[in-house]
Amino acid sequence: MEIERNVKVARINRVSGPVVVVNDLDGRMYDVVLVSNKKLMGEIIEIDSDKTIVQVYEDTDLIRPDEPVYDTREPVSVELGPGLLSSIFDGIQRPLDVIAETGDFVRRGLNVNSLSREKKWKFIPLKKVGEDVAPGEIIGYVDETKNFRHGIMAPPEMSGTVTDIKEGEFTITDVICILDGKNEVRLMHRWPVKKRRPIREKLWPDEILVTGQRVLDSLFPIAKGGTAAIPGPFGSGKTITQHQLAKWSNADVVVYVGCGERGNEMTSVLDEFPKLTDPKTGSPLLERVVLIANTSNMPVAAREASVYTGITIAEYFRDMGYNVALMADSTSRWAEAMREISSRLEELPGEEGYPAYLGSRLASFYERAGYVETLSGKKGSVTIIGAVSPAGGDFSEPVTQNTLRVTKVFWALDAKLANRRHFPSINWLKSYSLYQDHLTPLLERDFPGWKENRNSIMNILVKESELEEIVQLVGSDALPEDQKLTLEVARMIREYFLQQDAFHEVDTYCNLEKQYLIIKAILEFSEKARGAIDVGKKIEKIVDLPCRAMIGKARFEKDYLEYLEKVSVAIQKDFNSLLRGDEN
Repeated sequence: MEIERNVKVARINRVSGPVVVVNDLDGRMYDVVLVSNKKLMGEIIEIDSDKTIVQVYEDTDLIRPDEPVYDTREPVSVELGPGLLSSIFDGIQRPLDVIAETGDFVRRGLNVNSLSREKKWKFIPLKKVGEDVAPGEIIGYVDETKNFRHGIMAPPEMSGTVTDIKEGEFTITDVICILDGKNEVRLMHRWPVKKRRPIREKLWPDEILVTGQRVLDSLFPIAKGGTAAIPGPFGSGKTITQHQLAKWSNADVVVYVGCGERGNEMTSVLDEFPKLTDPKTGSPLLERVVLIANTSNMPVAAREASVYTGITIAEYFRDMGYNVALMADSTSRWAEAMREISSRLEELPGEEGYPAYLGSRLASFYERAGYVETLSGKKGSVTIIGAVSPAGGDFSEPVTQNTLRVTKVFWALDAKLANRRHFPSINWLKSYSLYQDHLTPLLERDFPGWKENRNSIMNILVKESELEEIVQLVGSDALPEDQKLTLEVARMIREYFLQQDAFHEVDTYCNLEKQYLIIKAILEFSEKARGAIDVGKKIEKIVDLPCRAMIGKARFEKDYLEYLEKVSVAIQKDFNSLLRGDEN
C-alpha cells in the first residue's frame, strides 16, 4: 500500500497494545495508516481533536512514542479478481503461501500483494464496442478453474459505453476495457471491506441450502441467503460442524474464516481441504474455496478485519450470480477482540465488559447476508453461518444473545450429547429454524409427506423427553408397553438418523432423498410396532426383529434405494411373522 505524497508525517503519542494514539494526524475515519518505521498496517477508528486513535493489525512490540505515522488516504480494502479461489489469506488478505516463502513466521510490516501480478488469465469479452455497461455488469469472463467461470464486472461505481475492449491473456492489472474513452476496467478492482457492495433488490430466500447433515436439513433447515448461529461450549463440535458445512453444502463458493481459532484447528482445515474431492465436479474441493486464517496468536485487531475481508469476498462472488456460504469460526473471538480494544480506548463497558455497540456490530455483519438481485440482474446469495463460543456453554451471555436477535436459525450444541459421543451434538429440543414454514412447501413438492414425517419424529422426541423424567423416578419397567415403544422409537431416531459420522466415507454426507427414506422406514417400523402392541405383543419381541437392525445400517449404504426397498419388505415380513406368532 503506497503513501500519498505531500502528506504531513504524524507522530506516535502513546501505545497501548493494538491501540496507538497519534498526534496531529490529518486523517479520515477508517483510513489505513502505516505505523512506525516498520510501517505496521493500522486503521483510524476514532478522531478526537488533535488526537487520532489507530487500531494496529500487527504486533506493536518495541514500538515507541515519537515514531512516524503515515496516512495512505485509503480505507481498508481487499483485492477482488481472478486468483481468489484456492487461496489462503491472513486477516488483512496477505497470501500466506507467498509469505511462507519468506520464512516460517509473518514478518511485521510485510507488504505483499494479495493477488499475483505475474500470472496471466485468458479473458473472453461478452460486450462489444458501442454497447452500454451498467455498474456492476459482467463484461466478460475468465475460466479460473476448469469448473469455475469467474465473471469480470465493471466496478459498482463505474458505468458507460464501451470504447475499447480486448480479448487475450492479461495480468490482473492490465486494462481490458475502456468506458467512455476514459474509465479503465481491469481484471481486478479494490473494494472497502466495511462498505456493503450495492445490489438492486433484496429477495426472500426460496431455496434450501442442502448441508448433507440429517439433523440440520430435516429438522432445522437454512435457506440460501439465510443466517445461522452455532453456539456451543468447548469440545461440543462447532468447528467440525463448520467443516462439514464447508465440505458438503450445495453452495457454489465457500468462504471459510478462521477468526481467532487455535492454530491446530486451522492446520487441520489447511491439511484436509486440499485432499477433499468436490462431489459435484470430481475436482479438488479447494478449487471453489477461499480460506482466511486468523489464528488466536495473531494480533487481536486483525480478527475484525478477517471477518469483514471474508464477507466482502463473499459479496463479490454473489455479484457474479453465485450462491456463497460463509463460515465464520468464531464470532466470539471477534467480540473478545472488540472488548479488548474497547477497554484500551477507555470506553464505558456494557454487559460482561463488552462494548455497548457489540449488538450493532454483529447485526451489521449478519445483515450482509441475503438472497439478492445483483446490479447486473442476476440472482445470487450469501449465507452466513457463525459459530459462537460462550464460556461454559452459557447461552445467556451477550455474544450468543445478540447473535440470536439477528439470525433466523439456531443450532444449539449440547455438551451432554457430545460427552455421550452423539455427533453432531445439536440439541433437537433447543434448536429452531425460522425458515421452516417457507421451505417446507418446496420440500413437500419433491418429497410428499415431508412435513408430516418431520412433525412425527419431533413429537416422538418431545414425548421421550417427558418420559425420561418418569423413568428417572420409577424406572422403565413400570411404564406401559406403548410408552416403552415410544422410548425405543426415539432411540432409533437418535442413533439411526440424528447421529452422523463425519469421518465415514458414506455417512459423512446424506442427500435429502436418503434422509426422507430413512425417516419413512423408521416411522413405518413405529406404526407396525404400535399395531403389534395393540394386539398384545411385548416390546422385547419387537425390538429383537431383524428389520430394526437393518434400518440402523441404512445410513452406511451407498446404494440406499435398493437397500431401503429391502428394509421395507423386511418390515412387512417380520411383523407379519410376529403377528402370526411365528417368532422364528
